[in-house]
Amino acid sequence: MNYVGQGLDRSDGRLKVCGAAPYAAEFTAPRMAHAVLLLSTVAKGRVRIDAASAEAAPGVLAVMTPANTPPLPQGGKAAVNPPAGRVLSLLQDDVVSYNGQPIALVVADTLERATDAMRMLKVSYTTADASVDFEKAKLEAHAPAQVNRESPDSARGDVAKALAGAASRIEARYTTPVEHHNPMEPHATIAEWNGDRLILHDSTQYVSGVKETIAKTLGIGPEQVTVICPYVGGGFGCKGSAWSHVTLAAMAARQVGRPVKLVLDRTQMFGPVGNRPRTEQSLRLGAAADGRLSAVHHGVVAETSVLEDWVEPSAIVTRMLYASESQTTSHRITKMNVGTPTFMRAPGEASGSYALECALDELAEQMKIDPLEMRLRNYAEQDPGKRLPFSSKALRECYRAGAERFGWSLRDTRPASMRDGRWQVGLGMASATYPTNRSPAEALVRLTPDGTAVVQSGSQDLGTGTYTVMTQVAADAIGLPIERVRFELGDSRMPKAPVSGGSQSVASVSPAVLAAGLAARSKLIDLAIADAQSPLYQGRRDAIEAGDGWLRLRGGDAARAESIEALMARAGQVIEVRGEAKPGDEKKAYSMHAFGAVFAEVRVDQDLGIVRVPRIVAAYGVGNLLNAKTAHSQLMGGIVWGVGMALFEETHRDLRNGRYINGNLAEYHVPVNADIGSIDIIVVPETDRVINPLGAKGIGEIGITGVAGAIGNAVFHATGRRIRDLPITLDKLL
Repeated sequence: MNYVGQGLDRSDGRLKVCGAAPYAAEFTAPRMAHAVLLLSTVAKGRVRIDAASAEAAPGVLAVMTPANTPPLPQGGKAAVNPPAGRVLSLLQDDVVSYNGQPIALVVADTLERATDAMRMLKVSYTTADASVDFEKAKLEAHAPAQVNRESPDSARGDVAKALAGAASRIEARYTTPVEHHNPMEPHATIAEWNGDRLILHDSTQYVSGVKETIAKTLGIGPEQVTVICPYVGGGFGCKGSAWSHVTLAAMAARQVGRPVKLVLDRTQMFGPVGNRPRTEQSLRLGAAADGRLSAVHHGVVAETSVLEDWVEPSAIVTRMLYASESQTTSHRITKMNVGTPTFMRAPGEASGSYALECALDELAEQMKIDPLEMRLRNYAEQDPGKRLPFSSKALRECYRAGAERFGWSLRDTRPASMRDGRWQVGLGMASATYPTNRSPAEALVRLTPDGTAVVQSGSQDLGTGTYTVMTQVAADAIGLPIERVRFELGDSRMPKAPVSGGSQSVASVSPAVLAAGLAARSKLIDLAIADAQSPLYQGRRDAIEAGDGWLRLRGGDAARAESIEALMARAGQVIEVRGEAKPGDEKKAYSMHAFGAVFAEVRVDQDLGIVRVPRIVAAYGVGNLLNAKTAHSQLMGGIVWGVGMALFEETHRDLRNGRYINGNLAEYHVPVNADIGSIDIIVVPETDRVINPLGAKGIGEIGITGVAGAIGNAVFHATGRRIRDLPITLDKLL
């Protein structure tokens, strides 16, 4: 292979920097109307809307409310099947279950007229007592049916006995707040009916999932729905599901008989399209005198909506990361009048690793053991929860490489001992991990008479480099120069691919592209062998190789070679082949994860409590990188988000009415360039022949895991104060 692994520039880079890459809201259609969504302002009750003035306003085509919206099959709840389908708010009744719930839709010939008419709606509520306070609601928490298709609870050994006999033990509670995704591109949908067929331009992480969800919800066949999404301006999990606005746009387009565009504004990104839920995590750790863990308990309570049980699986990471003979984990959820939470970059692992890594650091400090040494003493050679070997695990090398680059050996072990003028200096570290997921995927290769190839798979590119990476895989598999290969995605009519979530696009789609590419190469070789005009006529197919746009005999006469372009031109035909790839029984025999080690330096102002992060060094074992440049960007992006999780991000809820009071980018704080110091990323060599034919692990989410823990531990090392509630803000340090 020649292209796989190289740090090639993005194939879609020029389109993006020139503004020519079309996003969902940028498509147009003749006679397109504009819709504006109205959200509830109470958390629980019933709503009544007087729409007379709005309906009479200039340019208004329709006002949809619970009083006049046509009924849907099964009340619009036919597609409940996360991640694609959720319990939606489709104006089928007047019940309000959370603040920010869709309660009306106004459609007009212009956006301005739709917005103006929406303000004319007269809304009244009959309110009821709502559950919006986590501290009260958690008292009635219950166990969900399952967590990541596993039991919500796990147990091995006797934790109570082991804790009683431990040489050292700690017990602590950690919390993570509500967080919202805030991608640069808001949710957007354009719906257009052509007879009984629906075309959706939707900003989504799952074109096939939206297709299935919309078809089921509207009661039509999947073949009647086409979903198109060539580019996504960020998703991070919130676009993995088809939320209410997508179906409402389709319903509105059908009602007015025109294409309808519906784009959420920035404040509407808070509420009806998911978030990371608040968690409260209780950790109890016990260790023998040598620092080896003898007992671990990790209990999680997280919020969910009254509409459905959604679980933040924060304790899942504890089941597999460190060796301990006795361990229990539990997950509990508490129903509240809030919007349903959803997947947010590394759901569970991001929040859970923060609590686990801080608790382990607290135990290490109590026992006067170096935090890195503490992790090495509890290194799990196999998955202790599943009792399976890891398909590959380069975590020891990550610890070594990261510590050496960071200068961990220079760390003064005493908390609050390192200073630089008025700044207290702290060095902290944490482990990172994320499961290696894979789903069935399909791909198509079409070779044309001009010797070029079009490769398709109905995947998505969230800005992660899918276009580029799949082009590299296809070029190597077929044997063409990369400039003669075009990869296409983002259309539900293409061969099916899974959701771009769970860090699985590369691990799932690239094997399918590889299979299709190799099948196309085989067809080319067959064509040459059967062509009397080819120098390779009647050659042995196992002796013919392909590369750089040529077919040639392996190690043979240079005259026995021919360009693919010449061969295809002479044939004058199109070669089209499909490939598919799916996981087998690997997960029954192996535990599959990516691993890493994060080292962070923080500086804390001694008087003001301001926290700065001048440098982070992170080392990862993530299998075979398909593109070194896009991989570096992915890992760096995850680390930046981890800094945000540690120090900035928190959505505040008004306990009087359940409203998010900082639902905008002015008051919901995320890191900016000035907040980010040096980020040094190391990728250690790792071979994994189990996960897929390319040995490639997903890297979209591992980058955020461990970062909040490393920063939290560094803040403690700098100040001697342990902050257990994220984000770590200056008021908590003063």
